[in-house]
Amino acid sequence: MKLVALPAFTDNYVWMIHDGLQALVVDPGEATPVTDALQAGGLRLTGILVTHHHGDHVGGLQQLLDVLDGPVYGPAHESMPVPCTPVSEGDEARWNGLRFQVLDVPGHTGGHVAYWCEDLDGAPVLFCGDTLFSAGCGRLFEGTPAQMHASLGKLAALPADTRVCCAHEYTLSNLRFAQAAEPGNAQIAAHLAHCEALRARGEPTLPSSIGLERQINPFLRCDQPAVAATLRARGTPADDPVAVLAALRQWKNEFR
Repeated sequence: MKLVALPAFTDNYVWMIHDGLQALVVDPGEATPVTDALQAGGLRLTGILVTHHHGDHVGGLQQLLDVLDGPVYGPAHESMPVPCTPVSEGDEARWNGLRFQVLDVPGHTGGHVAYWCEDLDGAPVLFCGDTLFSAGCGRLFEGTPAQMHASLGKLAALPADTRVCCAHEYTLSNLRFAQAAEPGNAQIAAHLAHCEALRARGEPTLPSSIGLERQINPFLRCDQPAVAATLRARGTPADDPVAVLAALRQWKNEFR
């Protein structure tokens, strides 16, 4: 199996898994990158996973139905633009011998789901949509800080070697915010330098890993005294992890 990030729009990724014959894609906001990859690789599209209802994740679904020979799995508690097999916490999405455990991860949207596969060529893989980004998390459009904190905690509890396939190339800006939130964290600075080199070569910074995110992502580190101290110094004291996350998310919304 090969795991490929297909660039879409200006900073989206449509993730594709294929075995040289069949392909599955995740969150196809645009159809053209998918159809181009299918044609270039001589692949049949036999499955689609959708994490949430936003247009940059579902916009290509209708067009892809013309070439799809398989299921579309989508969140049970959100409206989808095409017929889907609805899934939620505890369900499995199956494709080509792989089993994806479905996790409810509300916060960015009300019914957002993620898909975790325990073994894809020797290591787990997570498709987390816009809930978890490398060094960041999604905006709270429909959910609450408490929901996002619980969702991120659920993802952070996955095995450390889980590859984190986020849906956006936000890593550099997120790491700069992470440095501001936890300036003494040397791992953030080191990873920023690594990612700057990747982007200079035109390469994606993703996938990340759960182990790395535990070390560099301020939204997974809301219980760290250094992060709370930064907020106190900014005049926005927070005395519990949910309040820390809420304060961090509001600061990130305005961060330049």
